[in-house]
Amino acid sequence: MSIATKNQFWNARMTGLNPASPGGNTNDIWSGSGGSTVDGDWVMTSGSWAITPDTNVYTSYTIMACFTYSSIPSDDTVLLTLDNGTHKVEVKSDGTANGLKIVGASTVIFTDLDLNVSEDNSIPLMIRLTLTDGGGVKCYRYEIEEDNDAVIDYKTITGASSSSATVKFGNASGNIKWHSVYYSQYGAFSPSELMASDFAQDIHVRMALAIVQHLKDSSKPYLKTQVDNANIVFAYDISSDNLRTMGTPSVHIYVANITSPEFTALGGSSIEQQYNVEIFVTTKGINYENAYMSALNILGEIFDELYTTTGLNGTTDSLESHEAVLDTRIDDDEITCTHQLTITYRRRIKMTRR
Repeated sequence: MSIATKNQFWNARMTGLNPASPGGNTNDIWSGSGGSTVDGDWVMTSGSWAITPDTNVYTSYTIMACFTYSSIPSDDTVLLTLDNGTHKVEVKSDGTANGLKIVGASTVIFTDLDLNVSEDNSIPLMIRLTLTDGGGVKCYRYEIEEDNDAVIDYKTITGASSSSATVKFGNASGNIKWHSVYYSQYGAFSPSELMASDFAQDIHVRMALAIVQHLKDSSKPYLKTQVDNANIVFAYDISSDNLRTMGTPSVHIYVANITSPEFTALGGSSIEQQYNVEIFVTTKGINYENAYMSALNILGEIFDELYTTTGLNGTTDSLESHEAVLDTRIDDDEITCTHQLTITYRRRIKMTRR
């Protein structure tokens, strides 16, 4: 996982206004022609808008688009393009309202879509296309990586050879409502590495998921050898039914709450936020003392790891406080020990990139 840092963000955000004048701060403009704003969407029947990336600096890209067909583009109409000067990938219409082609060195197809939102309770498609500097391509729909059955739901191919560089959206036929188009020149990011909302990105990805990854990468003996990486997870689901399916030892991390004590600049251009990060370590054993001590060793390594390697910048990112709650056995049920550690971080967040 390559989580987007605070200096890796959506540098171009078109939300229905003229792409040549999209408004907002830290928001690159697009060059091109075609379309107009209708009821908050950029509507095109023929046109395209592009940004030419500086390939001396940036060679991996992400584009996320949300759009609806008012009339269906003809087969092979190009909708999205990522080209880094050596590799290119395009998202194309397949001439129907049900499918899209992802075209690089080979072609794969998304099916079972509803691009004209004709079904009951249907919503506009959100599609994310990424291109790495080496030509690796991934395409996601509706910002998910796995479906409800935990099956991978994105497409993977290699980009076609290219000698130019551009990032582009548009359509030469049909009538398309472009609700939003976001572009990042800073990398090829999955939905769990760069979220659409900067607020959500700060809380979930840059804080919670970053800690998950940090602990997985730890070289300390218990974390490295006694806890399987698959059991160091964000606590999306800590119900008893789900916990029974996981092996032990396990580590669950989640952000319990955030607060903003004060704005640190006039006009709210930056704020300070406090994050309470909850970490639960669970072990099992026949002897409760062994389970307790194993959990305590793991919890101690987690604290040592985070205390010595995170929150070290006193002006923008600091570790404020911590609290540990240690478990004890109070009944004769299965011998399970869960120790809890709460760490509070304070971060200064730039608010103009949203």
